[in-house]
Amino acid sequence: MSTKDMPQRGPGSAAEALKPKRKPVTPFAVNPISAFYVFLGANILAALFAPIQDCDETFNYWEPTHYLAHGYGLQTWEYSPEYAIRSWAYVAFHAVIGSLRRLLPFPTKVGEFYFIRYALAFICAICQTQLFRVISRTLNPRIALFFMLATIFSPGMFHASTAFLPSSFAMYTTMLGMAAFMNWRGGLKTAHGIFWFALGGVLGWPFSIALSAPFLLEEVILAVISSKEALIDALMRFVRGIVAGLLVLLFEFLISSFFYKKAVVVPLNIVLYNIFSGPGRGPEIFGTEPWHFYIRNLLLNFNIWFILATVALPVFTLQKIFSRSPAPHEGGIITGLRSVIFMSPFYLWLGIFSLQPHKEERFMYPVYPALALNASMTLHILLSAFGNSDTKSLIGKIPAQLKLLLVSSVILGSLDIGLARIYGIYSAYSAPLKIYEPLESESFGVRGGSVCYGKEWYRFPSSYHLPNDMRAKFIKSEFDGLLPGEFSEAKTGFGVWPGAWLIPSGMNDQNIEDMSKYVDLRTCSFLVDTYYPASIASELEPHYVLDSENWEPVVCKRFLDATQTHILARTIWLPEWPIIPEKFRRKWARHCLLKRATKSR
Repeated sequence: MSTKDMPQRGPGSAAEALKPKRKPVTPFAVNPISAFYVFLGANILAALFAPIQDCDETFNYWEPTHYLAHGYGLQTWEYSPEYAIRSWAYVAFHAVIGSLRRLLPFPTKVGEFYFIRYALAFICAICQTQLFRVISRTLNPRIALFFMLATIFSPGMFHASTAFLPSSFAMYTTMLGMAAFMNWRGGLKTAHGIFWFALGGVLGWPFSIALSAPFLLEEVILAVISSKEALIDALMRFVRGIVAGLLVLLFEFLISSFFYKKAVVVPLNIVLYNIFSGPGRGPEIFGTEPWHFYIRNLLLNFNIWFILATVALPVFTLQKIFSRSPAPHEGGIITGLRSVIFMSPFYLWLGIFSLQPHKEERFMYPVYPALALNASMTLHILLSAFGNSDTKSLIGKIPAQLKLLLVSSVILGSLDIGLARIYGIYSAYSAPLKIYEPLESESFGVRGGSVCYGKEWYRFPSSYHLPNDMRAKFIKSEFDGLLPGEFSEAKTGFGVWPGAWLIPSGMNDQNIEDMSKYVDLRTCSFLVDTYYPASIASELEPHYVLDSENWEPVVCKRFLDATQTHILARTIWLPEWPIIPEKFRRKWARHCLLKRATKSR
């Protein structure tokens, strides 16, 4: 129990004891409802402006959702019943949310896209608020305030908060699971914590369950060192949590088996594919990264917060060694064991995934809340030490105003860097979400037409951006891997959503190219391409934007030419002012929607 939770006793008459007592005002305390509005505001901005960073989000989640809602869409090999490593239950939940948008005025498909994003922003804000509330009550309001700053100003959370990815869903449930395990008010909530982590693991990403290990270990340790009755109570809480998790698994099993038309345990298939695929298969065939990939990535996405999160355990250990009190007085951190438990998930996750050859940014999403918590605890401990006013100590001799200036400069600098990267990513890579609006016009939106993609296939945002039954098609480029096919649209005699259970042709789990996925360029009504001024055209990747004989631009938007831009300008936004040296200015390409030229028809 934290120091602020302990009952206060003191002298006083019975009449005084019966008087209503005012709650003491705690510095840095933020009301949970106010925190919710702050989280929601930040997430709504992400829903509106965050680019789609990962083509897996488009092809493995937006496209199947579009298929359920509109009857057609692109299909990856993961959704072939032969492999069945994607959950239809997770997709169906989002399809229902998107379909609700059609009940509102002025329904459009792109409106459904953003409606789903708004729903994700709302869900994420609720989860953030719950963890914020528990941190404030269990640890300290100042730690909760730092947690808020770390999450709303970090580029990592900007993208993860509304990404349509299982790892984002696992991040939501990780926040709820951590909040349940951390909150001992009213009794231990082990069953709740197990349920939330199981929900994230079953409907989202199975590996996220590993984040519950430190909390479960804490329960086991406490039960073993306590009485026999406590051990039995702990066992019953575990059983209730496991039963709840099995019910979630049963729900997922029934939904996915309905769509695949066969008994399938998707979470098991995911684990088998990622760990036991064998040579020539598994995630490694899609690329590997060095062990320090996540360190570099988290530095970009969290800057100083990542450094603080990394040193959390050493800083806490030093504080315990040198502090005269058993715990930081302001912190209310109740025991050393609990503090170590709270800090452990971040280290566990970073260690496990740094050892895996195949690495992607989204794999870190589930641990973002733990990273923010570690960083907040570290900053709280450091500020407590830095605020020492004992003039006999070196720190105590530093003027308070200078301390405030130093601390403010570091924190504000971190927030500024985070915002500069968020805006930098938006301004550099948002073009793929902006070029399709003209297709809404009847003069362009030919029903049944096609929009083709060559080298820019992985920048396709989703079929939600193509109105009037337009289809996305692929033309041959230098890429020689496996592209998505199309869900079957068989009608009579095949029931509802036959594309979910009919085995598509040309699919494999070895990323082997299938030529049937391509169409002839002459069949394309529209074409999406990016012109990089410094690039060299090839036979398979000509400069379509410059081919005025065959193509004319409908709309073009600026797109960062990363190969020609200095690393500093790629990392954060820099203003295009004359005083900025040419070397550090961004270089631009043009991302264009082209239509076939009239004279070439």
